[in-house]
Amino acid sequence: MQIQEFLLRYQQGERNFAHIDLSGASLSGVNLREIDLTGANLTGANLSWSCFSNAKLIGACLRRADLRSAVLTGANLGQSNLSGANLAKADLRLACLQGAELNWVALPEADLGGADLRGVKSDKINLSGAKLDGAKLMAAELMEANLNRASLVGANLTGANLREAHLVKANLREAILIGVNLIEADLNGAQMRSANLSEADLHRAVLAGADLTEAVLDNADLSRANLSGSYLLKASFKKAYLLRANLQQVYLLRADLSEANLRSADLRKADLSGAYLMDTMLAEADLREACLIESRLIRTNLEGAQLTGCCIQNWQVQDVDLSKVDCQYVFTQFDYTAKLPANRCPVDRDFELGELGQQYQEDSSIVEVCFASFPNWEAVVFTVAKVELESCELKLNVQFFDSNGSENLLRLRANRLVNGKILGDRILELYPDMLAKVLGKRAEILGLLDLAVANNSALPPAVRSKQEVLERRQAIYQQMVRQITFILMSQTPDKFADSVQRLLDYLKQQGIPTEQIQKKVISQAIVQRAKQDMVFREQLLRWEKTASDRDRCSMMGEAVRLAIALLRE
Repeated sequence: MQIQEFLLRYQQGERNFAHIDLSGASLSGVNLREIDLTGANLTGANLSWSCFSNAKLIGACLRRADLRSAVLTGANLGQSNLSGANLAKADLRLACLQGAELNWVALPEADLGGADLRGVKSDKINLSGAKLDGAKLMAAELMEANLNRASLVGANLTGANLREAHLVKANLREAILIGVNLIEADLNGAQMRSANLSEADLHRAVLAGADLTEAVLDNADLSRANLSGSYLLKASFKKAYLLRANLQQVYLLRADLSEANLRSADLRKADLSGAYLMDTMLAEADLREACLIESRLIRTNLEGAQLTGCCIQNWQVQDVDLSKVDCQYVFTQFDYTAKLPANRCPVDRDFELGELGQQYQEDSSIVEVCFASFPNWEAVVFTVAKVELESCELKLNVQFFDSNGSENLLRLRANRLVNGKILGDRILELYPDMLAKVLGKRAEILGLLDLAVANNSALPPAVRSKQEVLERRQAIYQQMVRQITFILMSQTPDKFADSVQRLLDYLKQQGIPTEQIQKKVISQAIVQRAKQDMVFREQLLRWEKTASDRDRCSMMGEAVRLAIALLRE
């Protein structure tokens, strides 16, 4: 059929041109909306800038066709042959390419948003810079595909074959990649936040600098993969395989690595702060200079692992054999100002063989907490609740409390073996700040619990007793003085300034004057501590230089400045 006759019949309203032969035809820029070209032969045809929106091209042959900038929105290209076709910048939104053959197809910067590409077959397809947001690519064959800088936000690639594919700086945020084959794929710098890569095969894949924050990689195979410098914050690696993987300088903060296999993995300078390492295999892994702040190691296998230079501040170790690790020294604190580990242990020597393990052999289910003054039970309850939330499946029950005036001992029982000293220190660390919050929000908390709060101002004058109000204020005042003193004697200036200010604000809300507390209680307590503790004195002077104008001019700030003036006198 001649091209002119074909176009005339289309203009007259005819739409069914199934199995027509238009090979080599020049139809650039024509409008063929909703045309039926099922099984048509369009080999080598020039269809650039043409409009085929909602057209039927099922089983059509479009080999080596020129479809640059063509509009194919909603078109049905299922089972079609597009091998060697040029679809650069083509609009294929919501198009159906299910089962299509796409070998050597050029689709750079094409828009395939929401397109159906299930089961497509391709070899070295070019999709660089293409938009595939929300596209369906289940079981697609995309081996050696070029998807560099492509956008696949929310795309479904379940069971797809992307072996040796190029996905440099591709955007796969929230993409579904369950069971996908990414063996030796290049995902350098890829954006994969919240992506689901469960059971994916990433053997020898390159993920250097990739962002996998909150991604799911449960049961995935990342053996020998390169993840150096990648972001894996809150990522889930349950039962994942990371044998001999390169994880140098990765960010694994609060990541779940339970039952993961990281045998012989390279984790030098990795940040595993708050990571969950239950039943994790880390035998022969290299963890030198890694950060294990508040990480949880439960039945973790560290046989032959290298831990020299690790920062283990507040780490939680349970049923872990540390006698067979290779470790010369560790750091027990982290200086957040200098952003460096601190407090080398041992100070001036190296660990003896098995010495590190001896320090963690006294785990039990008993946690003892010694308060300097009688504790506020409401604050204690919320502090214990916070500690439980920080540790997976941990439950603490009060077993015993004794107060003899100088010592207030609280004994808790945990539902599993824990390091009682570390947990007790953590409760004491959190308690002052929690106390300030509870007292400042007490009325709101009681209201949420539907507990009646006595409101003297609402009572008739005949019932209201001035003496009761005074006694109540006096009790609050005395309790605040005790708690403020405890906070001042246990916290650093940058922390107690905020904690005490909350208590002063609470007193002000209750109509209780704070001038006496500011001048005598706070200032005198600070001076007393500064005279006994030179380190605290230096911290105090540093606070004066670095505190914000708002903090310096607050009630607490004025009290601190008065204490500093007294010290200088």
